[in-house]
Amino acid sequence: MNLLGFSTNKKYIPLLLLLCGTPAFSQQTTDSLQITLDEAIAAALKNNYEIEIAKNNVEVNTVLNNYGVAGGLPLVAANASNTEQITEINQKLTDGTEINRNAAAGNNTQANLSAGILLYNGRRVVATKKRLGELQLQSQELLNSQIQNTIALVMTSYYDVVRQLSYLNTVRVSIQASEKRLEILKVRKEAGMANNADIFQAQIDLNTLNQTFLDQQMIAQVAKTELLRVISMDPKAAVSIRDTILVDGTMVLDDLLQRVVVNPDVKAADHQIRINELIVKETAALRYPTVRFNTAYNYSRNQSAAGFTLLNRTVGPNAGLTLSVPIYNGSAFKRQQQAAEINTESAVLRRDIIVRDYNAGMVKMYQTYVSSLAQLETQKQNYELSRQLLNLTLQRFELIQATIIDVREAQRSFEDAGYRLINLNYAAKAAEIELKRLASSLQ
Repeated sequence: MNLLGFSTNKKYIPLLLLLCGTPAFSQQTTDSLQITLDEAIAAALKNNYEIEIAKNNVEVNTVLNNYGVAGGLPLVAANASNTEQITEINQKLTDGTEINRNAAAGNNTQANLSAGILLYNGRRVVATKKRLGELQLQSQELLNSQIQNTIALVMTSYYDVVRQLSYLNTVRVSIQASEKRLEILKVRKEAGMANNADIFQAQIDLNTLNQTFLDQQMIAQVAKTELLRVISMDPKAAVSIRDTILVDGTMVLDDLLQRVVVNPDVKAADHQIRINELIVKETAALRYPTVRFNTAYNYSRNQSAAGFTLLNRTVGPNAGLTLSVPIYNGSAFKRQQQAAEINTESAVLRRDIIVRDYNAGMVKMYQTYVSSLAQLETQKQNYELSRQLLNLTLQRFELIQATIIDVREAQRSFEDAGYRLINLNYAAKAAEIELKRLASSLQ
């Protein structure tokens, strides 16, 4: 294990935040909340609004996945009505009797309890029930997709904070070198071996680095705020992060490509194909006869103050079958079935597009992943050499064997090497996260 924590014998390639032995994040406040990656992911999964919406969709589709919604359960209804009326009656009977009555009161009371059940409609109920089940499974896959996307976003945001804080440490080490250079020049000036110009230049360089440090602090704080937004916490909360970037160096492209088919988005597209196929069956069933069994218990009472019938009261059950045969409706059902078949073909194409894009995205991201890992091996050497060069140049400068320009170039080399190393490690980690998201293997 070398200074940066690299080990070629292990599966992980870590980047320690302790650059050149400088304590990481020494400026964190005592009242700040220290948060780990697992805690950030747990908070996001608990508080994320998009996940809550996806959960609600799962719950809705679970509730709707029922034979009653599909139309396969009996329908029971109770009805009652009472009508009061006043009529004028003028009747002549065959025996010569005449009935004339003004404002004759009448009453009509109706009540029934009816029940009906569908016996046959071309298996449309069966297709509808299966479609509701596919909608429930699809919503669960969309929830899994949202969870994977949220975890990936949290991890990317979290490691971006780690990256920005790592930049701070690189600048901090360079500031220490500038302070050392200024201290040496002040000692030389007291000995009459340095002039004000060199001291002024050293002070300007130090002030510039301090300003860079403040700018980087602001960038790191913005990254923290973005992380807090992603995990749905108070964006004004004071948080501190002490972590390293660990890159899994064991991923294989062929294994990743085989897992594209289990990606929740692909599985949701598979469910959409089956949903559209069931819609085809539902619309095709509209062209079949419908048979229903109906039964009821009826109560009817008609009363009139005058007329042929003064009181008519009937009570009793009835039962029967209803047959409805669609004969012609302008070919609407046929055209709906054709449209549903076209939608099914489109669903297949959309699924193929998702697989195509995910495969291409995985290959491109894997190329970034492999390239970043390959460059890391060289860059870690460059970083170690630049660190040694900076230390050596400062020693030579103290012995008046190197110039200010030599020290500034050594500092610049150290800063550039540190930035490149941090960026490469972050790029490799970001590629790893995206590859695992596409392979649906983020934990």
